[in-house]
Amino acid sequence: MIKNYLKIAWRNLIKNKVHSFINIAGLSVGMAVAMLIGLWMWDELSFDKVHQNYSSIAQVKQNVTNNGEVQTWDGLPYPLAGALRKNYGGDFKYVVMAAGWGDHLLVLDNKKINRFGIFMEPQGPDMFTLDMLKGSRNALADQSSIIISAATAKAYFGDADPMGQTLKIDNQINAKVAGVYRDLPQNSTLANVGFIAPWQMMYVANDMKSMTEPWRPNFCTVWVQMADNASMTSASLKIKDEKLRNVSATLAKKKPALFLQPMSQLHLYDEFKDGKNTGGRIQYVWMFGIIGVFVLLLACINFMNLSTARSEKRAKEVGIRKAIGSLRGQLIYQFFSESLLCVALAFLVALLFVQLSLPFFNEVADKKMSILWTTPVFWLLTIGFSLLTDLIAGSYPAFYLSSFQPVKVLKGTFRVGRFAAIPRKVLVVVQFAVSVVLIIGTIVVFRQIEFAKDRPVGYTRDGLVAVQIGGDAIHKSFASVKDELMKTGTVVSLAEGDVAPTGMAGSTSAIEWKEKDPNLSVDFQQAGVSAGYGETVGWQFKGGRDFSNAYPSDSLAVVINEAAAKFMGMKNPTDESITFYGNTFKIIGLIKDIVVNSPYAPVKPGVFFLNKGAGSTVVLKINPKISAGTAVEKIEAVFKQFNPEQPFQYSFVDEVYARKFGNEQRVGKLAAFFASLAIFISCLGLFGMASFMAEQRVKEIGVRKVLGASIFNLWRLLSTDFIILVTVSLLIAAPIAWYLMSNWLQNFEYRSGISIWTFIITGVGAITITLLTVSIQTIKAALMNPVKSLKSE
Repeated sequence: MIKNYLKIAWRNLIKNKVHSFINIAGLSVGMAVAMLIGLWMWDELSFDKVHQNYSSIAQVKQNVTNNGEVQTWDGLPYPLAGALRKNYGGDFKYVVMAAGWGDHLLVLDNKKINRFGIFMEPQGPDMFTLDMLKGSRNALADQSSIIISAATAKAYFGDADPMGQTLKIDNQINAKVAGVYRDLPQNSTLANVGFIAPWQMMYVANDMKSMTEPWRPNFCTVWVQMADNASMTSASLKIKDEKLRNVSATLAKKKPALFLQPMSQLHLYDEFKDGKNTGGRIQYVWMFGIIGVFVLLLACINFMNLSTARSEKRAKEVGIRKAIGSLRGQLIYQFFSESLLCVALAFLVALLFVQLSLPFFNEVADKKMSILWTTPVFWLLTIGFSLLTDLIAGSYPAFYLSSFQPVKVLKGTFRVGRFAAIPRKVLVVVQFAVSVVLIIGTIVVFRQIEFAKDRPVGYTRDGLVAVQIGGDAIHKSFASVKDELMKTGTVVSLAEGDVAPTGMAGSTSAIEWKEKDPNLSVDFQQAGVSAGYGETVGWQFKGGRDFSNAYPSDSLAVVINEAAAKFMGMKNPTDESITFYGNTFKIIGLIKDIVVNSPYAPVKPGVFFLNKGAGSTVVLKINPKISAGTAVEKIEAVFKQFNPEQPFQYSFVDEVYARKFGNEQRVGKLAAFFASLAIFISCLGLFGMASFMAEQRVKEIGVRKVLGASIFNLWRLLSTDFIILVTVSLLIAAPIAWYLMSNWLQNFEYRSGISIWTFIITGVGAITITLLTVSIQTIKAALMNPVKSLKSE
């Protein structure tokens, strides 16, 4: 019986090639989109699950009150880890402190490579269950040892055994390789960590023992693993005031409150406002999950529409089958088997689409995903998902076609009726409404990105190069470095700074000014720079001047931004002074607000001071008459001359700034990709419907041509119904899109509005696409010779 069903289904597919192609193509694209989104969601939802203790690990964070608002920080003072072990040991199996997250120079003989690394307490590898290829997880108990990733081992030692070899960290610390761990997947917090060194190594190298107020700086992250039967919620409440009890009266004004955030939430729930979690990437998981469902639904709608549209052609078949004894249930099985064959073929094509498009999709999504061929769960989910698609796509045609009455069909009195087309029209409206919502959403995302990109940033990004420097070799020879670079003609100006112009070195609460509320806790962004820094980066002065070597008094001077002047209530800040770390500093300059962190957030109060020591970055303004490639080569030669021990690392400031939009750009590109496919599927459906409609009305068209109807009149007659349907879908989609995108824009404090032109452009585009799609069939039908269509009359 089943073999017979499938044989008939195959014959029907072969007989109606265009109809079959449209059905299989639409379903395969819809299934491919759903699979790609499913793989992306799987990757997001499985973040950090590589760690076996994933469900019992949490990161300690703190809420602090600054500038009248509650902020959430990851950074914590290093004595906290010991306090948690001492006072709450029963709640935690491990308390692990880590610091120094970032690029570090690793040297082996003549090999000098910057690798991302951290300094961590000895229990860390065990807590994170690192898969050790060589050595053991307790290797960090030896304060002179280091463990490295498999990729780092390959980069330095090739196929040789790295165990016992010595690497030099930041040209300061010798460390013996005591272990190699398997590279962690990209969807892990520790994914890019190339080495882990003992915390004590950093503690000794930086002489932290002499720190006068160790509870002040927040430069560590603290991780905990819950003890067996311990409650994370209860422990979070217990530790809340542990920092508050140990800080000075000044820091107590910040009202620091500790809490635990489970590792299961770190990636997807990473946004906080006023001390409360407001979500984060989880909104994109939901959003793309819903898009995947709707795109697949569009493909299923096509199948239902085209299957039921051809009902009159299948009516006699149903009538004969029923007349010779077929039960309705058997007919339902027959039609389900036809849809199952289409879905099975579409599934195979979809797998091919996914395999071919994964490299592009990974690049856009910044992932390293692959089809989980060897994972049983993948096959269970995909087969179940295919059966569900068959159920959705085949249910309506199966129940509808099997309901025909054989008497009416065989007597020739069967007509589908005036209202039979209503469900199909409703489905077409749903199709285009979904597509229009996706298109409007894509436009709004890209407009928001462009709006933020066009935001005044307070300095000149063009031609700025930031060069990372290690140690103080460049600082000691800065005058000579500057002379040599100027001689090359590639550089207009240069200066040192704690960080590149796109960031700030840190923040400080050690600022006082006249009329400051003594109970107010403040948090100003701060950065140390050298003389001429403002000239190099192009600060836009509202008053005063830049730091200059011509004024010795500038060692006790600061430059502030507009946000700081406004916050302190200063109308003429260059006539004022502030107390900075207990010393009086004259405000010599007021600059326009500089966008240094998120381009979507308000600028925070900031203060710049003259750095007495070495900065970590040299910022250079390239001569606009020299090509960037030539300039970089000459700059590198000079830096190698004065600091041969340090690899030359540079970045163009405009490119670094552009990367700040990476997440939103990925969302926009993915939304555009899915919107395009949604439109493609919808157009396939329109093409099929127009083809069927033209075929159904071929004699009417012939009669009208004989009576003198023009091609334009016929085109208008056949296209009007589709234009009405698309117009209705626009009216439905517009308010839905406006509501959804208005809510999305609320995530950004610096945001664009939703222009009426977005809806107008989308509407015109949708109608144009509809006309182009339908016109192919309608004009073809209108051009047909009426003799052929009427010769049987």
